[in-house]
Amino acid sequence: MKVQGKIFKYNDNVDTDVIIPARHLTSADPEVLKLHCMEDIDPDFVNQVKAGDIMVAGKNFGCGSSREHAPIAIKASGISLVIASDFARIFYRNAINVGLPIMECPEAYEGIMPGDEVEADFDTGTITDKTTGKVYKATPFPEFIKKIIDAGGLVTYTQQKTGDN
Repeated sequence: MKVQGKIFKYNDNVDTDVIIPARHLTSADPEVLKLHCMEDIDPDFVNQVKAGDIMVAGKNFGCGSSREHAPIAIKASGISLVIASDFARIFYRNAINVGLPIMECPEAYEGIMPGDEVEADFDTGTITDKTTGKVYKATPFPEFIKKIIDAGGLVTYTQQKTGDN
């Protein structure tokens, strides 16, 4: 599977309170959460993001509280992939659980600029900056994680496997 989109770029240590401010956690509805995604760090994000766009960030993306609202808000906003130097472990797991594709690639963070057009291939881990022509390599997900993401998250994947809809 491949995705392609415009880049929104953020620095190191973007925590879950920045991704979705705690004052908006009165709802778990993705349609409500997406309206406030990144608003404290990038007030124009929700008005500029389009379905398929890609987020790139530095080290320790998703640190802070272990709430699943953060990857839900990002996914609901239309972001098709988050590429980071590395992720806070709880965010990494929560992203997979909700079906938000993520890739770790420090070189991509260093080279890709805001507004670049980027294509990523989940099967090979190849990240291509269409704007500059540079190619980066992330470790592709194992097959079982790709199946969870393809299903839209762990709950849907489990329901499909057990026939319990």
